Amino acid sequence: MKAYALTRYGGPEAAELRDMPRPAAGPGDVLVRVHAAGLNPVDFKTREGKLRVVQRLALPAVMGNELAGVVEAAGAGVTGVAAGEHVFARMPKGTMGAFADYAIVPEELLAKMPATATFEQAAGVPLAGLTALQALRDELHLASGSRVFIPGGAGGVGTFAIQIAKRLGAHVTTTASPRGRALVESLGADAVVDYTSQRIADHVRDMDAAFDLVGGETLMESFAVVKPGGTVVSVAGMPEPLTARKDLGRGAGLAALFWFASWRIRAEAKKHGVTYRYLFMHPSGSELGELGRWIDDGTLKPVIDRVFPFSDIGEAFAYLESGRAKGKIVVRMAGE
Repeated sequence: MKAYALTRYGGPEAAELRDMPRPAAGPGDVLVRVHAAGLNPVDFKTREGKLRVVQRLALPAVMGNELAGVVEAAGAGVTGVAAGEHVFARMPKGTMGAFADYAIVPEELLAKMPATATFEQAAGVPLAGLTALQALRDELHLASGSRVFIPGGAGGVGTFAIQIAKRLGAHVTTTASPRGRALVESLGADAVVDYTSQRIADHVRDMDAAFDLVGGETLMESFAVVKPGGTVVSVAGMPEPLTARKDLGRGAGLAALFWFASWRIRAEAKKHGVTYRYLFMHPSGSELGELGRWIDDGTLKPVIDRVFPFSDIGEAFAYLESGRAKGKIVVRMAGE
């Protein structure tokens, strides 16, 4: 089968399309014929080796963290899906494997595809959609009347975050360029700050929470616009000690490393009386199924920027790393 494999850590030349053996489903696993797979910033960060402290890969490793496809075969003990069913999944963090003609997925990470979605649309949901759901509902506890700031609303996670926050009943303020403004407003954003010409501090205040998708100075500015006692969750800042214990199941060593690495960010949060939390999302077939039902009832819309053929996955990565995408980037497997 064709697969996009990481052979070493580095730039674009560190991964390549190559022929690899087709995997077989073991007990509890499902063999999926991949029709489409989504790209995410974590993919090029993995290639660059930035996640080696939390992710130990045996190289060469097939890359890719989310997919949509058709069940080819089920391993022993699998009861929830059958051959021929359309499914989508966020891959296990320790193995990846979505950028290939076939992939092995543990049954508990699979969900049946939304009936109203194409393979390309479904492939762009799992990682970004689950990240937004877990941040907004499980960490920030948004509810009717909540006021949330979501900088970076036109990106892959942001397009889901705006819609999920609105479904939870929140008032949403986001940032976007003039090119992205129409998109975030169409998704339900109540207020939009043009980050190319406006200062966040001049237009955003008294937020109950913030979900940071940008990092850097935008993250630091977010602490000042959230009310004391509120929480800022980030997927673009620096992991803090709770990340090691809660999200990664690791011990005191990694927690101490994250304590030092996040010191400046946590100090800024403390100055404003705000809690800081960095989130590593966890794969979940049951939560993904919930997102699928929201897609089918029309309250959640996957936003796809571009679809590339699998043979052009290198170009797809270059476009991802350019930072220009509005919504998700997806690759379509050959012949599908």
